[in-house]
Amino acid sequence: MRRLFEGRDPQLVLFDLDGTLVDSVPDLAQAVDRMLAALGRPQAGVDRVRNWVGNGAAVLVQRALTGALETGNGRPPASDEVFDKAYGLFLEFYAEATADQSRLYPGVRECLDGLAARGIVLGVATNKPMRFTTPMLEGFGLSHHFSVVLGGDSLPTRKPDPAMLLSAIEQCGASPCTTLMVGDSSNDVKAARAAGCPVAAVPYGYNHGVAIEDSCPDLLVQRLDQLL
Repeated sequence: MRRLFEGRDPQLVLFDLDGTLVDSVPDLAQAVDRMLAALGRPQAGVDRVRNWVGNGAAVLVQRALTGALETGNGRPPASDEVFDKAYGLFLEFYAEATADQSRLYPGVRECLDGLAARGIVLGVATNKPMRFTTPMLEGFGLSHHFSVVLGGDSLPTRKPDPAMLLSAIEQCGASPCTTLMVGDSSNDVKAARAAGCPVAAVPYGYNHGVAIEDSCPDLLVQRLDQLL
């Protein structure tokens, strides 16, 4: 990590949440399948949902309704009426079980403890809505590590737009060149590039079946504690 900052520690490290700190797919898939069942539709299952996550709750619901990563190819987007009903159901079901089956990835606690011990400011920049982000961080006992937490509804735009990263950097009194973004998807890499930040990536997360190496992050680590 230090080689990205001329041998020094970064001032600020921003983490994505889903697919980077937490494997949240089991709970997301349960909420999606309950939503689909309530609408009288076939359930999707964990494997398909794993390929759909990463762009926020609204996009996940739309993908579940169309049964595809992208609309098109004979799969029109759901009508506003159907989407609104489905989205409300999803939010209700996911709020009931946000972190029942989710788990931290190996090395997460060691990474956060180690970075904090070196005086590095930590933050979260996720497309996950704040109503789910806050209880998830609290449930895993991670909230105290983070000086700033921004979710998918904190600003008008989400990643890959850089606004979330730039806002977090400003709030922490850092600068893009002294900030490291850590994520698992091309959206994280694109947001970091647009913000002017170096970016590290993990290969185990959610990137729609595409190897994260194809996005050319500045650093690839197999576990987050390899950042230490």
